[in-house]
Amino acid sequence: MIKSLKAIFAIIICVASTMAIAADYKAGTIEIIAPWSRATAKGASTAIGYMTIKNDGAASDRLIGGSIAVADGFELHSMVMDNGVAKMRELKDVEIKPGQTIRFTPGGSHVMFVGLKRALANGEHVKGMLVFQHAGTVQIEYDVAGLGARDAPMPMHGMQH
Repeated sequence: MIKSLKAIFAIIICVASTMAIAADYKAGTIEIIAPWSRATAKGASTAIGYMTIKNDGAASDRLIGGSIAVADGFELHSMVMDNGVAKMRELKDVEIKPGQTIRFTPGGSHVMFVGLKRALANGEHVKGMLVFQHAGTVQIEYDVAGLGARDAPMPMHGMQH
């Protein structure tokens, strides 16, 4: 009986450890949903971060900065199409109005990690931080998806930070 329970427990641990853990984070009325990045090639100097940020409050807030453990710099960027050409522009901050949802997505606005200290590997979780004008500092982790991924890793339901 004990051997059977140990075997079942081992199987549960193995299955759970292979699932991606895209988590959600909350600070006041700000919710950060499934922060993620892509794996990078060896020698890459930049990586890009994606996530969704929701403001469930009655007042605006601003994402004013952040950091990630594996890079020297953190920049907010918008991506706009101008006569069929994608143009990236660095932003000082990003306003999140009451009830608004901001999506940082591939091909759109994003967070750029500048001066990578090492390559990002598929399946790892990289510690980072976001700084909001009113909600303050929020510790997060970026889940790293495969090279060229178009979506966040699948979330593990019920995972909250």
